[in-house]
Amino acid sequence: MVQRVNQVSAKATPLPLEGLRVVEFTHMVMGPTCGMVLADMGAEVIKVEPIDGDRTRHLLGAGAGFFPMFNRNKKSIAIDLHKPEGAAVARKLAASADVVAENFKPGTMKKYGLDYPSLSAVNERLIYVSHKGFLPGPYEHRVALDEVVQMMGGLAYMTGRPGDPLRAGTSVNDIMGGMFGAIGALGALIQRGITGKGQEVQSALFENNVFLVGQHMLQYAITGKAAAPMPDRISAWAVYDVFTVKDGEQIFLAAVSDAQWATFCDALGFADLKADPRFANNNLRVQCRPALMPVLRERLARHSAAELSSLFERVGLPFAPIRRPEELFDDEHLNATGGLADITLPDGARAGETTQTTLFPFTMGGERLGVRLQPPRQGQHTSELLRELGYGDNEVQALRVAHAVA
Repeated sequence: MVQRVNQVSAKATPLPLEGLRVVEFTHMVMGPTCGMVLADMGAEVIKVEPIDGDRTRHLLGAGAGFFPMFNRNKKSIAIDLHKPEGAAVARKLAASADVVAENFKPGTMKKYGLDYPSLSAVNERLIYVSHKGFLPGPYEHRVALDEVVQMMGGLAYMTGRPGDPLRAGTSVNDIMGGMFGAIGALGALIQRGITGKGQEVQSALFENNVFLVGQHMLQYAITGKAAAPMPDRISAWAVYDVFTVKDGEQIFLAAVSDAQWATFCDALGFADLKADPRFANNNLRVQCRPALMPVLRERLARHSAAELSSLFERVGLPFAPIRRPEELFDDEHLNATGGLADITLPDGARAGETTQTTLFPFTMGGERLGVRLQPPRQGQHTSELLRELGYGDNEVQALRVAHAVA
C-alpha cells in the first residue's frame, strides 16, 4: 500500500471566503455541492437539516457516499420548518447570512418565508442561490433528477451504445450544477462589493446538461452530421481507444498528432506503419481506421499493460490504466500530492471511523483546500448556533421541547 501523505487541515494564511456566512437549505447532491465549494474556500457554512436529518445520511448502494462527500467543512442545525417556531428560527438564521442556498422544488421556500423576495426585503445584501431541475420556463415545475436530464438532454444518448442510452457513471449534473451555483455566488459577491446589493443566482440540472453536450450540438451545426454515441463515434484521432492486451488486461492508448504517431511507431517498432502513405497524417489515419485498428489491436495484444505503460511514459505518449474508483485510495500521485484527506464518518455502521475523501482539484497559494470541519453529526451545532442568534438557555430548551429544533 502506498504511504499516504496527511492533508494539512488548516492554512497559515486566511482562506478567501473567511468571514462569510452561508446558510444552506439543501439535500442530496446539487445544493450540498454548492455549499461545499464555499465551505472549502473558508466560508462558515451552516447546513439546515430536518429534525430526522438529511435523508442522504442513510442512503444505501450508490448513495452511501453522498453525505460524507458533500458535507465536510459545515455545521449542522436541525430545524422543523413545518412548525411556526422552527420556521421563525430558520428566518432569523437566514437573516444573519451573506449567502443562502437551497435546492427544493419551486414554491417550497416561499411557504416558510425563506424565498428570495422575503429574505432580501430584510437584507438587500443577501445573495440567494437556487438550485433547480430547470431554469424558469415551460419545464420548471417538472421533477428532475440527474438521470432525467441526462436522458432528455442528450448525454445518456452520447454515453451509451446506439439504441442503449446510458447515464454517466457519476452525478455529473448534480455536482456541476452545484459548482455553477457557487461560481454564480462568487460573481455576485464581487458585484455586491461594488454595488452594495445582493441578487438571486439560479443554477439548473437541465441547463447544465445541455452545456455539457453543447460541443456535440455545434458539431452538428458545423458538419451537418449528427454526433454518434461515444462508443460508435467517428473519432477525431485515429489512435485514441481502449486496447485489450496480454493476459486480457486493458489500457487506453492515444497518439493525437502526427508527431505523436511517429513517436508511437518508433517506440513500438512499427516502421512499416510509419512509412505507409495511407497513414501519413491524422485525417488519413482516421479515414483508414477500419484497416488500421485491427492491425494495432493484434500487435499490441503481445504486450502487457505494465510494459506499455512504462514505454508510453518514457516516450511521452498519452496512456491510462483502466482503474476502478476504490483503487484510487492507493494512487501514488494522489497520496504524494495530498489529493486525499482524512474524514470521520458521521453516520451508519461505520460512524466514528476514519476514511479518506477527495479534495478540490486545484491549489491556492500552493496548497490544497483541506478539511477543517468533519462532516457533521445531525444537529451537532444546533445549541451553539441558537445561542449565537441570541436565544437563551430556556428558549433553546423550549424549542427542543416543542420539537422545533433538535
